Formats: sequence, C-alpha cells, structure tokens
Amino acid sequence: MTKSRIKIWELSLLLALCFSLCLGTWAQAKQTTLSSGLVRLHVIAVSDDEYEQALKLRVRDEVLAYISPKLDCVKSAHDAQKIISAELDGIRAAAETAAEGRSVLVTLSEEYYPTRNYEKFSLPAGRYQSLRVILGEGKGHNWWCVVFPPLCISAAEQEQAVESMSDDMKGIVTEDEGYEYKFRILELWGEFMELIRA
Repeated sequence: MTKSRIKIWELSLLLALCFSLCLGTWAQAKQTTLSSGLVRLHVIAVSDDEYEQALKLRVRDEVLAYISPKLDCVKSAHDAQKIISAELDGIRAAAETAAEGRSVLVTLSEEYYPTRNYEKFSLPAGRYQSLRVILGEGKGHNWWCVVFPPLCISAAEQEQAVESMSDDMKGIVTEDEGYEYKFRILELWGEFMELIRA
C-alpha cells in the first residue's frame, strides 16, 4: 500500500512538472511572438523634479516627431529596428533640441519592461527591443510606449493600430476570450525569466 501511494505521489509530481513545462513553453512562445513584433520607446528623465519631468515629455515629442514619419510604411519590427538603428544619431540630435543642454544618450537594445497598461491594450512583463533615450544621469521617472507599431498616440489611433496587429498579437494584448488568464501567465513568465537572468 505504501508503494502504491508513493507511485501516485510520484505520478502526480511528474504530471505537475510536465504541465508546468508545457505552460512555460507556451508562455515563452507567446512572449517571443509579442516581443519580436514590437519596438518600445523608453525616455528617462534626469530626475523627478517637476521641470525635468516636463522636459522629458518635450524630448519624447521631438523624438516621436523625428522617427514616426520614417516608420510610416514599415511592415515589420525587424525593418523598424534597422531604420531606428541607422537613425540613432538623428534621434539623438532631435532629442537634444528639446533637452536644453542636458546630455542625451540614445541606444537600441533589448530591455526588460514590467507589465504596462495603456488605454486600449496592455503589454505583459518581458524583454523587448527598446529605443532608449536617457537624459543626463537618467535618475528620474521614465516614460514608455510602443514606437512600432505606432502606439505612442491617442486612444482612437491606438485602437486603429491594435486592429492592424496580427490576430495572435492582438489576442495577447487586448481583452478577448481568456485574456486575463493568458495575460497573467505571460506576466508571471516574464517576471520569472527576469529573476533567472538576475
């Protein structure tokens, strides 16, 4: 009888492990699909001083005014990354026009983001390609959105941009059937993967 209980316990443990591995594999695939289709914008202020926070938003506006027209006809995140990479000097120059003499560092790299809720959609925690603009020492609160597809826009425009996403991506970031459950799994998976990296 004891052997039988051990076997049931071992089988239960094995099934739980298999389920966890399958769920993790699914979450990783969804996160990869999502992150490979986006380029995020991250602007970090010098400090939390009210003036510096307002300045950060002016820099954001200059960066978006410069790069958005160059991404108008782009169909893939890969192509958007190539254009952004080629335009880093121009992006930095645009940011400097509003930075009022503060140093500006502009990079395109992979960066971890926590879960972020926008007006019309949400993005789970995870690693994304990121156009990063750091003002001065970059010790202030930051601002982020999605520069490709263009979601750094009004709520009405966000709705149009979300509609242009693939069904798979749209199902991850918007409220469709099972949204909360799927989204929470992706969120936990992104946080778990970041803990492993640390």
